[in-house]
Amino acid sequence: MPPVEFVLIGGLAALAGAIVQGSVGLGVGLVATPIVTMLFPSLMPGAILVIALVLPFATLAQELRHADLRGLGWAFTGRLAGTPIGVWLVAAAPDRVLGVVIGVVVLAALAVTAWTADVPRNRRTLATAGVISGTTGTASGIGGPPIALLYQRESGPRVRATLAVFFIAGALLSLLTLAAAGRLPARQVVAGAELVPFVFAGFLAAGPLRRYLDAGRLRVALLVVVGTSAAALIVRNLI
Repeated sequence: MPPVEFVLIGGLAALAGAIVQGSVGLGVGLVATPIVTMLFPSLMPGAILVIALVLPFATLAQELRHADLRGLGWAFTGRLAGTPIGVWLVAAAPDRVLGVVIGVVVLAALAVTAWTADVPRNRRTLATAGVISGTTGTASGIGGPPIALLYQRESGPRVRATLAVFFIAGALLSLLTLAAAGRLPARQVVAGAELVPFVFAGFLAAGPLRRYLDAGRLRVALLVVVGTSAAALIVRNLI
């Protein structure tokens, strides 16, 4: 069983992350991963991947019809290629180096897309984002930013539903791959399950914020969430 401190601290982190993801489209991994990694490293990345798998179902219950399923096909192809790389990194790379590299990659992608009038979204960019997402998502539980940046100019329901479908498939793939490689202890899965009630509570609490952001404010919020999480990941691993 996970320690009581994990349920309390990790639960609050998951609650906050679910509020962010329930309104912006991503955030549960971005908010909870640094906290869980710092305080309970033995429960990573499985605990975060479990809640990353569960939370999107709440989004799809409301917004499934808005998902860009065609575009996601190419992103999933890339995710398949990136996932084994993430498993290898979990086994081979020092945690601090891995965290800095992931943070830098996300910030670089943010810088390129934030000041581009038209972010290209085609087979090549979707597949590339999928590879990066598969690698970083499996290694750290943070796989949403590369895909989110490609959809940053879409409507709120489009962003959230598309990311939700991607998160479900991606988290499931990462969990199965880690399990097959012997890198998914049962205690990590149990720990993730302990956070599920907090995740659903956060999603319900996000309703008013979701409506506020959908009134033309989602893109700025999405970029802020992605940039803040990447910067925090870098700083945490350099200290």
